[in-house]
Amino acid sequence: MASHTPGAPVFAPPADLPEWALRSVDLASPRLGATALFASDDFFAEVARMLNPEPAQFVPGKFDTNGKWMDGWESRRKRVAGHDWALVKLGVKGVIRGFDVDTSHFTGNYPPAVSIEATVSASDDVEALKGAGWTEILPATALGPSSHHLIECASTQAWTHLRVNIFPDGGIARLRVYGRPVGSLEALGPDAVIDLVAMENGGRAVSWNDASFGSSVAALMLPGRGQNMGDGWETRRRREPGNDWCVLELGAPGTVERIEVDTAFFKGNYPDRCSIQAAYVTGGTDRSITTQSMFWQTLLPEQKLQMDAVHSFSDEIARLGPITHVRFNIFPDGGVSRLRLWGKVNKKGA
Repeated sequence: MASHTPGAPVFAPPADLPEWALRSVDLASPRLGATALFASDDFFAEVARMLNPEPAQFVPGKFDTNGKWMDGWESRRKRVAGHDWALVKLGVKGVIRGFDVDTSHFTGNYPPAVSIEATVSASDDVEALKGAGWTEILPATALGPSSHHLIECASTQAWTHLRVNIFPDGGIARLRVYGRPVGSLEALGPDAVIDLVAMENGGRAVSWNDASFGSSVAALMLPGRGQNMGDGWETRRRREPGNDWCVLELGAPGTVERIEVDTAFFKGNYPDRCSIQAAYVTGGTDRSITTQSMFWQTLLPEQKLQMDAVHSFSDEIARLGPITHVRFNIFPDGGVSRLRLWGKVNKKGA
């Protein structure tokens, strides 16, 4: 008897993110250190899959020893009173703006409702967290089949851990927790030098003209070096005049002292040159900030780049004082793995 070969995977479409999500980072990203600590039941699909930064996929004909393989967290059919739940440690402590509770590919097995509680804890011990004081930050909310559910959160406090409740059972493909990191910069001394644009410090991708390949512009701000050529920002081959660019917001206003541009794994497709413009911005929308960025002052003049290398610049940096945003230009196109803006936080404002 011939064995059955699973069909080609079907990937979930991206969410149409509202402004509050676009102006946030995913605090539940494993790349920031987030992890699923516990699930009351994950018989059909382990809870760790729920935090996978990649789009959820459905693979026709793929089964494991417990049944149909599903890309997400899925509990068995509950035959007793109660509901299933999971504990999630956020990558960094942060104020939560909202959630994407994604049930993509879960059709007859999605939970009818979800609620989310939060707490602040210095410990990841599951037993200690079970006994912690929890605050409901998302009341029971109805879910539908195979959909992105973008839900705002009214809480203004900062949290470290979440308890995700599904009623009574079922599967969630992905959980995104949109917010802004807090607390990591307040305790710094006046001479502390940090990566001002790092995602764990609150850095955020505002806009870009192209991101056809790689993971996303946000990958520029992730911890560590790129893992492969897909772990970075890469644009299509430019067939017209001009250059590619992205606009990034720093986690806090600061003065840049050293810049690193890392082209790890980009060999036949790294940019020929790069430059950086910068400004101290107060107010405005992402769209207006992007328009303004064309006229910002030069922080780093055009610099020649090499393949698969870390480029460090310090003497070349213009002394503009505190800034909040940068426009990273690459000439004419190509891929960059990471961008680091090392400097000091300006705690007194502009």
